[in-house]
Amino acid sequence: MESANELLTILPAIIVGTGALLVMMLDAFTGNARQAFVVTVIFSFAALVASVFDLFGPSGEAFMGLTTYGGTAAFGTVLVMTGTLFSLLLTRDYLEQTGSHIAEVYSMILFASFGMLILVISNNLVTLFLGIEMMSISLYVLAGLVKNEKKSIEAALKYFLLGAFTTGFLLYGIALLYGASGSTFLVDIAATEEKGMIYWAGVAMLLVGFFFKVSAVPFHMWTPDVYQGAPTTITAYMATASKAAAFVAFILVLNRALPEARAEWADVMWVFAVLTMVIGNILALVQDNVKRMLAYSSIAHAGYIMIGLAAGTDAAYSAVLFYLFAYTLMNVGAFGIVAFYEWHKGFDFTEIKNYSGLGYQQPVMGVMMAIFLFSMVGIPPFAGFIGKYRVFAAAVDEGLIGLVIIGVLASAASVYYYLRPLVHLYMKENESGISLIRPGFMYSGALLVLAALTLYFGIQPGGLVELLGSFKGLPY
Repeated sequence: MESANELLTILPAIIVGTGALLVMMLDAFTGNARQAFVVTVIFSFAALVASVFDLFGPSGEAFMGLTTYGGTAAFGTVLVMTGTLFSLLLTRDYLEQTGSHIAEVYSMILFASFGMLILVISNNLVTLFLGIEMMSISLYVLAGLVKNEKKSIEAALKYFLLGAFTTGFLLYGIALLYGASGSTFLVDIAATEEKGMIYWAGVAMLLVGFFFKVSAVPFHMWTPDVYQGAPTTITAYMATASKAAAFVAFILVLNRALPEARAEWADVMWVFAVLTMVIGNILALVQDNVKRMLAYSSIAHAGYIMIGLAAGTDAAYSAVLFYLFAYTLMNVGAFGIVAFYEWHKGFDFTEIKNYSGLGYQQPVMGVMMAIFLFSMVGIPPFAGFIGKYRVFAAAVDEGLIGLVIIGVLASAASVYYYLRPLVHLYMKENESGISLIRPGFMYSGALLVLAALTLYFGIQPGGLVELLGSFKGLPY
């Protein structure tokens, strides 16, 4: 009975893992991509429902302390499955229109999501490493999905090489922390009395691994190339689900394994947050390719989130979780709009100039793009504004006034590059002569839901804020 109860604590991961194996078998015996898509969506939706129920259940540890459940871990699974499900709903139509619809993409997405779920519930560095590697290997494959596209193959190769290099840092950091503490459990590492050079070297290498996964400067160099080269809806998936999983795991490690070292890593977070916000925004300003612009903007968003990590309080972690939820909604939506324009062959619709005058042909798509971009800027009444406000407020409460001022100025600078696509959509003449086709019901429906949620949680964030605020003594 106890074993059955423990299995229930990882029910979303069990559902996703089972779905991944089933889709892999369907691919092997039928190769039917549409059938694989339907099965993948069903299992992803079931896992999302299960993770939502976990939000309101008990919290604790399972499997001899290897995993956690409830609270932050449960919300981490919600973030992962939200990014997964909405990315899936956009992926089928996009891949069919671009001629790259194959069944194996869906098994890879589910295997990646399974790794992400293991990552967000990990209470031990070994399980955390296993989750990261399962996620990363699957994403390497997804980045190179379009085998006849040079940019896609280049993206996969860069991602793999840099990811493998960073894995060495992560694994060596785990080994050093094990040597210093005699354990890979997070709470045991926190209890280490003698924090010598081996301990601090392990902490530094562990942080390097996480900085790479969240695209923090200067470990961001892979991000624009991978985001540009990967299929756009897969980019949406990588930019949201994987980043949310990495940040939730980061919170786990900082709060459970390194609480006594907060003074040291808070200063490190301060420096990396500034570098990430400033450089991410500066490089985004000069981009003419929408996917590269969104890639650099995602780097800047990682910097804003790291302001919350630098604050290091329960309120700050709660604000980070809300920000990650808003970030997931608006980024999947923005990449989904970009993917819609990419359907139309003959023009490179990742180039901003080719959007000129198209806002009136599909006005609903243009309005939704405006919602997502305004939310990214942090303009009310959208969810992105609430996310930034709560992170900045938590940092101010901890006396990080200078860091917040830099964050506000960086956010103000982002207005320029976020509004450029809208200027071309509505204020430039259409010289291409192209006519946009109408998106499918499922595709447009998914985008409408994302836009509605972005607006709703900007106007009525109270319920979610209260729920996240109840996660006292994070990660529970």
